Amino acid sequence: MTDDSSPWLIVGLGNPGPEYAGNRHNVGFMVADLLAERMGAKFKAHKARAQVVEGRLGAPGPTGRRVVVAKPMSFMNLSGGPTAALRDFYKVPVGRIVAVHDELDIDYGTLRLKVGGGDNGHNGLKSITKAMGPDYCRVRFGIGRPPGRMPVADFVLKDFSSTERKELDYQVDRAADAVETLILDGLERAQGTYNS
Repeated sequence: MTDDSSPWLIVGLGNPGPEYAGNRHNVGFMVADLLAERMGAKFKAHKARAQVVEGRLGAPGPTGRRVVVAKPMSFMNLSGGPTAALRDFYKVPVGRIVAVHDELDIDYGTLRLKVGGGDNGHNGLKSITKAMGPDYCRVRFGIGRPPGRMPVADFVLKDFSSTERKELDYQVDRAADAVETLILDGLERAQGTYNS
């Protein structure tokens, strides 16, 4: 049973610094930025080594959900520390934590929402799961597999291709919608709408 007074914690995964801003691995940050924009709020530094925005998503007033949108500033493979610190600071039950991340095993432009599961080699998820167990929500943003023999590490740290960039704003917008639907209407409704 979740305490309705506790906020949702939405953690966009990525790497801090301008050189990473357009990378495939930073799509979680892109979604977090858009959610902050929708709330009309600016990120502020938090002692948990993260940038955070506090506000509401959904309709104005009591039906809107209280949320904390966060971008860990620890680099991807250490995301668990800041996420667990924010969970403790805001007293968020694990069922109200949403990680937004890039996913290699899903084609570009495809979203999948789920609770729990493995990390599929994703270092950000591995770190979060190690810090607090696997039972948090995930919004998985498909980036597809690397072409040819390109190493995965190189692929995720490259910017989206020019073809992908044509659709990127739309895809990020859709992922932010999926996060809002998850928070406002529940996982099943969000899966039914966005899991393609």
